[in-house]
Amino acid sequence: MLDHGAEGPIADIRGLQVEFQTKDGPVLGVEDVSFTINAGETVCVVGESGSGKSVSSLSLMRLVEFGGGRIAGGQLLFDRKDHAQVDLAQADQSLMRTIRGNEIGMIFQEPMTALNPVFTVGRQLTEGLRLHKGMSKKAASARALELMRQVRIPEPERRLQQYPHELSGGMRQRVVIAMALACEPRLLIADEPTTALDVTIQAEILALMDRLKRETGTAVMFITHDMAVVAQMADRVVVMFRGKKVEEGPVADIFEAPQHPYTKALLAAVPKLGEMRGKQYPEPMKLLGRAQGEIKPIVGEENEVLLEVRNLTTRFVVKGGMLRRTVANVHAVEDLSFTINKGQTLSLVGESGCGKSTAGRSILRLVEPLSGQVRLGKKDIIALNQRDLRTARLDMQMIFQDPFASLNPQMQLSDQVAEPMHNYGMFKGDEGTKRIEMLFDRVELPRSFMRRYPHELSGGQRQRVAIARALALNPKLIIADEAVSALDVSVQAQVLNLMMELQEEMDLSFLFISHDMAVVERVSHFVGVMYLGRIVEMGPRSAVFENPQHPYTQALMKAVPIADPRQRKDEKDLNFKPIPSPIHPVDYVAAPSEYREVSPGHKILTTDSGY
Repeated sequence: MLDHGAEGPIADIRGLQVEFQTKDGPVLGVEDVSFTINAGETVCVVGESGSGKSVSSLSLMRLVEFGGGRIAGGQLLFDRKDHAQVDLAQADQSLMRTIRGNEIGMIFQEPMTALNPVFTVGRQLTEGLRLHKGMSKKAASARALELMRQVRIPEPERRLQQYPHELSGGMRQRVVIAMALACEPRLLIADEPTTALDVTIQAEILALMDRLKRETGTAVMFITHDMAVVAQMADRVVVMFRGKKVEEGPVADIFEAPQHPYTKALLAAVPKLGEMRGKQYPEPMKLLGRAQGEIKPIVGEENEVLLEVRNLTTRFVVKGGMLRRTVANVHAVEDLSFTINKGQTLSLVGESGCGKSTAGRSILRLVEPLSGQVRLGKKDIIALNQRDLRTARLDMQMIFQDPFASLNPQMQLSDQVAEPMHNYGMFKGDEGTKRIEMLFDRVELPRSFMRRYPHELSGGQRQRVAIARALALNPKLIIADEAVSALDVSVQAQVLNLMMELQEEMDLSFLFISHDMAVVERVSHFVGVMYLGRIVEMGPRSAVFENPQHPYTQALMKAVPIADPRQRKDEKDLNFKPIPSPIHPVDYVAAPSEYREVSPGHKILTTDSGY
């Protein structure tokens, strides 16, 4: 262990005020925020988008000035390695350059933008060591290799020679953590470091950060909006709302006896894995501060099949060589079969790259499948020509993951929702206007928003517009591809409840694609777990969640953090196998998917799934 010298906080934030200049004058981003972070302690700063949590961390690094902000008041006291205290708010930029990276490390949210695409991983890791520690090239390379092993990157020697784009998201995030830890900082700031990661990789990275904190005595400021991650990581919690600190306390007190109404609402909106045990049907989330009518379970039709998918296979070709010949295939979706009943939700879960989004797009023929059958009602979607496919799409719509990318930035929202109706010549004139108003009412957006543009809305509001547009033509099936993964907890709860209400009212069927197990448990009638392009386990939600049979499903369940500080995961429980490559040579013949029935409707894959 390192010698931490005199007791006392490593960072002491007192009365921090940060303002941003806008066309309408100065706006306060953070107002009178104070808290401390001690050695070997993890302080989680939680709150939703716009609460000022990232602004607080960027102020500590004095990076907020590069984003148009200004520290307007308060002190940022930092205990340096030689135990001389310095007020970072007054420090000049040359001193800050010495402190940044050397004494305060930062892990940014998006690893691809935190790494430089034109330099190798090794070059980026050794840069800080040579600059701050004055190491020779050889010594820095040896330390870089040691850091790569510390963050458990397989084949570290090879990885050091690679460029960021050659690594997966989880590996890139580990490299960013290794860079932040390279100079053994006294304070580590982690800004949403696991938001974009899969649950198994998230579990490993959280366990890794916790272990490194214990071994080195580093103080950690962990910023997140995920309450399950807070329960897993925090010693103390600071809750922020609209730029102010509204509550602070030990993690157990915050979860068991929250005092501020906002903290109570935040915790109420978090779906917890296991809370649907013993319930047959999906149920909406309970939202605080809303007049809650009787929450009815969402009961689907028992037997009327709406969508039938048989032996669906989608592959992408890999071209190479001088003549750009096909040298291999990516087996994205391999022999997939399932049915969705009318008025029910089937969820496909799995990690990045398992083929779940490709499956959703193949059903709509946004990606052309190689083989298989897709029947929607009486129509065979795969056999249709382009004109008939266009007509068939009246009955099936898609909600994409990123609403900002799926909306047109130059069109008013009312025109975007009306566009599908114009395309198909439905609901014209006055009837069309009434229908648009009705759709905005249905997704709980004020009618005044109809004249707005996408950039004037928050992420949750944009996603509601995307849902309104998907409903415009009265479809029977909606494919929701990670439709709530980018939203804050309370907004996610509202959007999920909205989708369930619409399902009950309009008899909608959903194919819900997600990697969030707790959300899937809440909304599904049936669940299919995907791994490397195949469904490895499939059945009624209660059977799959309460009695998982396939080793991959069990590993996934084990990795999910639970929003309860008493149920923390231990690093020794997490032993995930690396995911093999889905790329196979052209002459590779994939075995068909064969299943064994464990209980009525609950099947597991018997073909070798590679796990």
